[in-house]
Amino acid sequence: MLIAFNKPFNVLCQFTDRSQPPRATLAGFALPPAVYAAGRLDYDSEGLLLLTDDGGLAHRLTDPRHKQPKCYWVQVEGVPTDDQLQALRQGVLLNDGPTLPVQVQRLEAAPPLWPRDPPVRFRKTVPDAWLAITLREGRNRQVRRMTAAVGLPTLRLVRASIGAYALADLQPGQWRALQQ
Repeated sequence: MLIAFNKPFNVLCQFTDRSQPPRATLAGFALPPAVYAAGRLDYDSEGLLLLTDDGGLAHRLTDPRHKQPKCYWVQVEGVPTDDQLQALRQGVLLNDGPTLPVQVQRLEAAPPLWPRDPPVRFRKTVPDAWLAITLREGRNRQVRRMTAAVGLPTLRLVRASIGAYALADLQPGQWRALQQ
């Protein structure tokens, strides 16, 4: 079984949380029993999370050797310059080493997304922009760290696809079964 789930903002991509006070988890979304997340999506990120009951499939989806492309829509603070975009395309040096090059393009308009709750703070004097970033590795908070390294702090991060699987029209908290 393979499930596409639109993970809402401020939800853990696990079924339990031992922190105090407890945070929202996947347990609150009536997902089928015996599935678990194939990979991670940070608490403060949104979008496509794949869940499965098949360990081999989870491995194929998440193991870096398989290099599944993951596409993110990223709202950044500032207006990206060609030099900043080129730095991302070449890979940037993070504290845990250089990243692989990524595909990145500036989006002319915000992608068709749902309103975030709570909304991203709007600042009249600070412009923002949307990027589509596709990477093939998956380090901890990698997209956020990469955009910050080139001077474009991330305001909102939404995973749109993993390999052939896309978020499509799923709204936050909704899921659907996928064909493998």
